[in-house]
Amino acid sequence: MSIQNLNTFDPFADASKGADDDVQDGLVHIRIQQRNGRKTLTTVQGLSSDYDLKKIVRACKKEFACNGTVIEHPEYGEVLQLQGDQRENICQWLTKSGLAKPDQLKVHGF
Repeated sequence: MSIQNLNTFDPFADASKGADDDVQDGLVHIRIQQRNGRKTLTTVQGLSSDYDLKKIVRACKKEFACNGTVIEHPEYGEVLQLQGDQRENICQWLTKSGLAKPDQLKVHGF
């Protein structure tokens, strides 16, 4: 009789491989940050570094009529930052342009 349940199994082994090549960890995180007063920032984190993020920001600025930039975050890498609450707009734009699928988008915020 041999005991089978002592074999080691890593349940997160497939998650670290990254199934999709256009998104870093499989998810694009869209967050909103409160500034002073009613001002907010929308951040987009998780897009692949293969894309030119400055061109993406330029297209978003023109589409949403807001300002934006690419910042270097110490933990998340390059992050898109847009002025205002652009969560719904950026979700629709990313799926329409084919940069991310709807199931890859994770929206955070109030």
